[in-house]
Amino acid sequence: MTEKHRKTDHVHEALITDFAAHGQSESGLLIEPYRRELLLHCYRLLGALHDAEDAVQETMLRAWRHFDTFTDLGPGSLRTWLYTIATNTSLDILKKRSPRTLPTATSLASDPTRPVAPRSAEVLWLEPFPDSWLTEATENPEARYTRQESVSLAFLTALQLLPPRQRAILLLSDVLDWRAVEIAQLLEISVPAANSALHRARVTLGKNYHSEQREMEQVRRADTATNMLLARYLQAWETDDVDGLVALLKEDATLSMPPVPSWYQGREAIRTILLAVLFPSGVQKRWRLFPTRANGQPAFAVYRADEATGFYRAFALQVVALDGSRRDQRQVADVTAFLGPKLVTSFGFPLQLPQ
Repeated sequence: MTEKHRKTDHVHEALITDFAAHGQSESGLLIEPYRRELLLHCYRLLGALHDAEDAVQETMLRAWRHFDTFTDLGPGSLRTWLYTIATNTSLDILKKRSPRTLPTATSLASDPTRPVAPRSAEVLWLEPFPDSWLTEATENPEARYTRQESVSLAFLTALQLLPPRQRAILLLSDVLDWRAVEIAQLLEISVPAANSALHRARVTLGKNYHSEQREMEQVRRADTATNMLLARYLQAWETDDVDGLVALLKEDATLSMPPVPSWYQGREAIRTILLAVLFPSGVQKRWRLFPTRANGQPAFAVYRADEATGFYRAFALQVVALDGSRRDQRQVADVTAFLGPKLVTSFGFPLQLPQ
């Protein structure tokens, strides 16, 4: 961990001294400020918001129970201790389940003229992460990957290809900027072993996370071209304008809808599936979209009309990747629609809205 990173530590030595005087009931006050950054770390490792929340809850419980074993070794030591617990807790979870992924990484593109595959309960899918929670985590300018890039869906999909321990080592080194000796101490391995694992992780990531994906991740800050594109995208959905929606896509754009394993590539394929499934003939004003941000990218909470009840019910959380090659002509490169009504609640939206 760099000296600059250590200086961001929340805990003053006086608080530790005060804790020793007042007992374990004060420990929650000391460890609670780290909850959000630990959540982000666990999310990167696990690829799922709910798994990360469980891991952080277990981390906080273990830290509270064993706070009397914590030894204050100077600035950053409490953070290091908590990251050690959180990392090992996440690795314990990963021993019991398969890595998470997205449909685009598991199979070839689907034929839009064939029936959509049923939802898969066997494959574990990535889950979206609210950008509003990212703002509370500390950015490290010296890291190889920025905070937002390190939670992009393209980065996470490639990251999940790494064995769990390599994944942890790469995150600690290239996202959090820890030194090899610190990583070795956390994982109780030798420094050469840590460096060797880091090298293997970087090679694998480099083969699966490409320069064009990094370019897409750079389209982050709102500008006129981006805002106009997203406004047109939202309007096309809400006015049933399939032609207008398709016109916003790159020629080789992709559409996926986890937990549905089918996914589609290319404007014409996406047009076909939109007309067949999402915009059926005779149904109007079926969709309402509300802008948000997820995984460092534009996103939308999606609601579908329920004629029986007269409400719009939460349907999905869409994450949209934009082509960053031309600033004057933005296009939609990828749409990942995470199906499931409860996802929108993590982004501050209700489960239903009046029509």
